[in-house]
Order: sequence, then structure tokens, then C-alpha cells
Amino acid sequence: MSVARVTEITAASKVSMEDAVKTGLARASKTLDNIKGAWVQQITVDCKDGEVSEWRVNMKVTFVLND
Repeated sequence: MSVARVTEITAASKVSMEDAVKTGLARASKTLDNIKGAWVQQITVDCKDGEVSEWRVNMKVTFVLND
């Protein structure tokens, strides 16, 4: 039987929302093993001159604990 844990992270990207998610998961995978998925809870943006200047995602990352 596996036991999973959930941790909340925030990641940002000047490119896109998808890039912010990928950046966050790539960074999380450096310290968390067995990442199984993520739930994007919140998306926010910074704006400059009426344009999106940065995307931010707040997500919960699920990973299985090692035995």
C-alpha cells in the first residue's frame, strides 16, 4: 500500500501559464521523488501597460512517499 503526501507550491513564468506549471513541477522534482500529479488551484497574472507580464500558478503537488 502506498502513502501519498501533498505539498503546495507557487511558480511563475513570463511566457505562459503552462510554462509556469512546467517550471514549478521541474523545480519540485529536484527535491520530491515520485510526483504523481498536480492540481492547479489558482492562476494570477501581473500586468504592465494592459498586457500580461507574468503568469503565476498556485498548485498542490501529490507525491508518493518512499518506503
